Amino acid sequence: MKSRSITFKLWKLTVVAGFFFFLLQNLHGQTKSVDVPALIPMPQKVVWNKQNFKIEGNESLIIQRIVANLPEVFINQDEAYILKVDADSVILQAKTSKGIFRGQQTIKQLTFTENGKQFVAGCEITDWPAFQIRGFMQDVGRNFQSLAMLKEQIDVMAAYKFNTFHFHVTDNPGWRLESKKYPQLSSASSNTRWPGKYYSQEDFLELINYCSERYITLIPEFDIPGHCEAFRRAFALDSMSDPRVQPILLDLIDELCNLVSKDKMPYIHLGTDEVWHSYERPATGLLDAVVAQVKKNGREVIVWRPGQQIDSDKTSITQLWSSNGKPNEGHRYIDSRLNYLNHLDPLSGVAQLYFDRICNAPKGDSLRLGGILCCWNDNKVNDEYDIIRQNPVYPGMLTYSETSWKGQLVDFGEDYLAKLPSPNNLLFQEFQDFENRLVRHRDLYFQGKPFPYVKQTQIAWKLHGPFNEVESLDFLKSETGKQKKNISSKDFYGGTIHIRHFFGFPSYFTEKQGTVYASTNIWSPIDQEVSCWVGFHDWSRSGGRRGGPFPQQGQWHTTNPKVWVNHKIVSPPVWKNPGLEVKSEEIPFTDENYFFRAPTSILLKKGWNEVLLKVPHGGSSWKWMFTFIPVKPDGTNFREVDGLKYYDKIEN
Repeated sequence: MKSRSITFKLWKLTVVAGFFFFLLQNLHGQTKSVDVPALIPMPQKVVWNKQNFKIEGNESLIIQRIVANLPEVFINQDEAYILKVDADSVILQAKTSKGIFRGQQTIKQLTFTENGKQFVAGCEITDWPAFQIRGFMQDVGRNFQSLAMLKEQIDVMAAYKFNTFHFHVTDNPGWRLESKKYPQLSSASSNTRWPGKYYSQEDFLELINYCSERYITLIPEFDIPGHCEAFRRAFALDSMSDPRVQPILLDLIDELCNLVSKDKMPYIHLGTDEVWHSYERPATGLLDAVVAQVKKNGREVIVWRPGQQIDSDKTSITQLWSSNGKPNEGHRYIDSRLNYLNHLDPLSGVAQLYFDRICNAPKGDSLRLGGILCCWNDNKVNDEYDIIRQNPVYPGMLTYSETSWKGQLVDFGEDYLAKLPSPNNLLFQEFQDFENRLVRHRDLYFQGKPFPYVKQTQIAWKLHGPFNEVESLDFLKSETGKQKKNISSKDFYGGTIHIRHFFGFPSYFTEKQGTVYASTNIWSPIDQEVSCWVGFHDWSRSGGRRGGPFPQQGQWHTTNPKVWVNHKIVSPPVWKNPGLEVKSEEIPFTDENYFFRAPTSILLKKGWNEVLLKVPHGGSSWKWMFTFIPVKPDGTNFREVDGLKYYDKIEN
């Protein structure tokens, strides 16, 4: 088949992905600071040739071609592309317009300014996604998000080669999608949070089209028969086994499918998870009928696992949401088991996402479709944008972009889901390379957008213990603690350390309680006061304040941890909501976690500074962990503090 060429001007490229790049605005004045661009996701194959293409006056030499075949690509050719950049031209080839779009995102990251001129970095790239589905999910059933906020996230998705937006549009607090036939579903009286906030059918179509223009498939989810309090309120139903439920749900499926063609909306998610109570149990045959109605409308069905068993269902796609979830035999599946942003603090969370092997495989196949990164902000929020501020959404999305597009070739099981590899391990060096690219993107593209991540691979800790109460006092009385129990002479790296992980991933201890001391040293070029992220729990934005109650004034945490810098105690914050109980999901988070409250100030003297943390665990506490890392305020975000050095011992 003869290839088809399309010539375009670069300015057309710059506006496709919305807020993210602002190439004409943001990259003017940016000077080239590194020889190799910091690409995310990293392409499957890339060779740098240093033959940079000068944009000015050469727009006609920027060419994209739809071609019949990409001989070097063996999987997922519809999103693959080949890009060649040298001093004479930029040539982008793909089998489909979708592949062209993916390649355009790479060109944007290759574009830089030097001496007031714009260039595209010289390279040869052959690229394709490891997985067919690379998605992101937002729960708008619990907390409404405006179209503007959703579009901002979709723009980031497009820029980082995501292709699926999972739209969890119903949950206990609200049914957020308008029904013309049943308007009571979105009435203020049916919603316990954000009453009166919902998406009109026109809004939904606008969102579908916004995604489609960016080659992203929107998957709407009606989560039934659990998570249906708003549904039951709307129809005054005592139980999901009421005979009135089935005809209503069938009508809603038809109404949804009549809104959008199946080429734009090929999937409908039906939930089926967490049916904990008798009033949530469906009548016999209800789920079979709803699944059949979805298929009758020409759409594919997705269901959660663990979830309700549907005996007649032989073809649905299984989405796994916990380690107990197993795909139905012979069914295709999507992996969402270890990637709930609401349970992750930014520092350890980025590492966990990076080392999580999607579908336990290096790439997808006929059954392993890929993964969807999930943001379940269960708790009520004061402001819709707190969902972005109080969860590591953007650093998490960029990390998931890397692993879902590139794939994780090495099978290391759960070894690095709660701790970093040792520095002499190649995996540590690969993560360090990714971390350098991640903070480069933070500084280039997320100014004014919450991006809570700083480099952490440079800070090393000694862990001493765990001690009982008497041993803990003895340790503090000793000048160095070296004669006391020390778990290892090795160093442990990271800004956040999980002493024992709350989900049981391999970390540093098997003990369930005790006191651990963590020590490190920081060298400062001058006497200075610096900001510091300090924390001892990371409260999940899920199910209230799990592991609560929240500490009282004067406490870092209910287990009474302590922080010393140069033998001087560092005081905890003055909390806005001290002492809150676990079941407090209707009280919004304000300052609970280190990355969305004002950082702690510490004093560093010129030269070496000793840091000691006391980290007890026991009682009702859920997470045995700590965070300590100096940060530099930079507008909305934070950066690394210039000039500091981190070592495992004081050097002369």
